Formats: sequence, structure tokens, C-alpha cells
Amino acid sequence: MAGKTYDMIVIGSGPGGYVSAIRGAQLGLSVAIVERENLGGICLNWGCIPTKAMLRSSEVFHLMERAKEFGLAAEKISYDLDAVVKRSRGVAKQLNTGVGHLMKKNKITVVMGEATIPGKGRVSVKTDKGTEELSAKNIVIATGARARELPGLEADGKRVWTYRHALVPPHMPKKLLVIGSGAIGIEFASFYSTLGADTTVVEVMDRILPVEDEEIAKIAKKSFDKQGMKIREKTTVTKLDRAEGKVTAHFEKAGKTETEEFDTVICAVGIVGNTEGLGLEALGVKVERTHVTTDPYCRTGVDGVYAIGDIAGAPWLAHKASHEGVMVAELIAGEGHPHPTDPQSIPGCTYCHPQIASVGLTEAKAKDAGYEIKVGRYPFIANGKAIALGETEGLVKTVFDAKTGELLGAHMVGAEVTEMIQGYVVGRKLETTEAELQDTVFAHPTLSEMMHESVLDAYGKALNF
Repeated sequence: MAGKTYDMIVIGSGPGGYVSAIRGAQLGLSVAIVERENLGGICLNWGCIPTKAMLRSSEVFHLMERAKEFGLAAEKISYDLDAVVKRSRGVAKQLNTGVGHLMKKNKITVVMGEATIPGKGRVSVKTDKGTEELSAKNIVIATGARARELPGLEADGKRVWTYRHALVPPHMPKKLLVIGSGAIGIEFASFYSTLGADTTVVEVMDRILPVEDEEIAKIAKKSFDKQGMKIREKTTVTKLDRAEGKVTAHFEKAGKTETEEFDTVICAVGIVGNTEGLGLEALGVKVERTHVTTDPYCRTGVDGVYAIGDIAGAPWLAHKASHEGVMVAELIAGEGHPHPTDPQSIPGCTYCHPQIASVGLTEAKAKDAGYEIKVGRYPFIANGKAIALGETEGLVKTVFDAKTGELLGAHMVGAEVTEMIQGYVVGRKLETTEAELQDTVFAHPTLSEMMHESVLDAYGKALNF
């Protein structure tokens, strides 16, 4: 086919790619987007969104089990896993269709197929109909990442799953092993445990949720223990022996080995960047440990080639990808003076029960960075709304620079904290100090009042605890 020329070609239509394409189109650029699988990428179709739909089902089920606490009766409660999955897939499909509509609305050309970059300013797409040649002065690589598979722990889709299999499970696990306790591992552990699976989580590091504040992770672990989850820390899964209907896991801890049988294993041990087959190395783009090396503006060092989102490194979060996508589109269009993304101002959320949310430096990292700090804490048990909701497990924690009052970090565990964290994110963006936060009026009764009280506590002023 004859080549078509655009101002900007985006490879990958996940939350980084499709948002970048839309912003480019808004700024008057002619834009094409190339996608090999599903519009919306992993996030919409196989990640962030369908997992939240499934977790909502398990949350409602958990509340049904607690009906008596609220003066209610719910007898003979049960669930239909196929129906739970069907709802989740329906939610994903709705959003996938929505992205397609946004592409049409913004007059973005969608090319379905597999892209390579044979040279500067050129993109070759292998489609169902043959090869389509495209050209553009600017190319944005937004190809994302996939599940990391360790030797001996490879998924087979039957008894050993990645997140994709866990979203469309061939059976309900009775005895489940989850390898890895990051956000993905903990969310699936929480989902299947709530539905009744005997669940064990294994983490190679010295604690679960290793990127979170240690105090918050300990509270989460205590809650998981109470729910019946088994947590193995400082433990490595060295081997999986597969047989009909079962998997035998080999655990190694402090030089000692033991085995245990499970009927299902979910591997959630990190991600690998989708860099293969694009022709990046030949182009001169530097790839290190499966991720593209970029500067703070997502430039690769090759003129006109950018990389955003998971492919460009941590934090591996959809909202980070979207923000980078907008920044790059504005750079290309010459719009204003876009600011590079500050990793310390990107919130992280885990949608297990209880929820976990954080932004900025943990207490330990603030100390390691040389800050003199003030730390505030406020427990859910002291909050009226939390008591009324029956959600008294949790903590809001804030970390301040003692000298300047800068909010260095905020860390929460408990009900709805994934929605609350944004208050602190906005606070950091506006460069508010403890003074402004203390002087802010929070509505009563709300969970968000704990955010105010946590700030007050850092300065010895907490009123209700």
C-alpha cells in the first residue's frame, strides 16, 4: 500500500497511547494509532478495569456475609463465578467500545496490526490485508508490558495462571498459591480468598507490599491474616511440579526447602516491557532490562522518537502513562511548556480489602533521604463515619519535612482510601504545607476527616484521638 503521512504516529492504544493520540488531535496534529490486539490495551481489557469489576463483586459478597452486623438478613448466599466473570468482561467491552468512539470523534486513524519501525519517521504495520506503510516526523512508542515469567514457573492456563487466566478462570480455585505480593498479586489473592479459596501468598522480599510504607504493609498483613490468608515472606518458589489436577510448589526459606500441594497457582512476579520486534536497537533506541531508556520528557535520544508508560519504566501505572502521553503530545505540538512527570507525585493504589493508597516518600525513604521529619497518624477506629460504615480497620499516615512543612508523603490503608489519596496528591501539586492543610475545613462526618486529623497529629494537634 502507498504510504500515508501523519504528524504523529502512536504505537499502542493503552491508557498512554490512546490519551496521547487524543491530545495530539486536540492540538491540531494529524494522528494515527497502531494497535495489534485491543483498543484500550491491557489496562482496559485485561488489567485495571476488569479486575476492579471482579473485586467489586467480591466486595458485595463480603458485605452480604456481614449482613447480620448491620441488622440485616441474607440467607443461603452464594455466587456464580461465570456470571462474575461475564460482568467483568462486559465492563471491559464497554470501555473498549468507548475508546473506539473517542478515536472516531477526534478523527484519529486506527490501524490494527503489528508495528515495526524500519527507519526514522517510518512505521510499517503488518495487518490482516498485508503491510501498510506509514510515515511521521514523530513516533510515540506506547507498547506497554506483559507478565514476567520465571523459569520453571511458566503459566499453562490450566493450573498455573498469569493475570489474564485469573480474569477468565477455567475453574474456581479451592487451594490457591499467589507468587508475588505487589498490587496484582494481592488483588487476586484478595478476590479469590473472599470467594472462599484457601489462599497462600509468597513474597521473596522480607515483607509483603514491598513498595508501600512498612507500617501500612504491616496493618494490611494483619488484616489479611484475620481473613484467613496465609502469608509467607522471605520465601522463594524454586519449582512447580505439575500433575493432573494439582501443582506441588517447592518453597525455599533460609536454606530450608519444603513442599505443599495446591490446585491453582497465580504468578504475579513483575512485568517485562514489550520491546521485541519493533526494530528499536537498529534504530538506535537504547533498551535496558526490557525497558526503553528516556529522559524526563520521554525522549529516547533518537530524534522524533518518544517512549511512554510501562515501556519507559517505573512506576508501572496507567495514570503515569496517560500523563506522559499528554506531555509528549504537547511537546510535539509546541504547546506551552510541558513539565516532566514527577514520580514522587504519582499516587499508587491497591484495590484489595482493605484498600491501600500512597503518594510520595515512605517514612523510611524520607529518613534515608536525610530529611528531619514529622509523622502524623490517625486510625479508622477513631472516625465516626468509619464506625458507622463498619469499616474500623485502617490508618491514615502523613510524613512532613520538619523544617519546611512540605508534605513528603501520605500512606493509607482502609475503606475507600483509593479515592481519598487524591486530596494529598493535589496538596503536593499545589505545594501546600502543613499550615494550609491544617487550615482546610473537611466535611463531617466523612472518612476524609482522617486526612485532616493525621496532619494535625504530626504537629501534636489531633482533636479526636
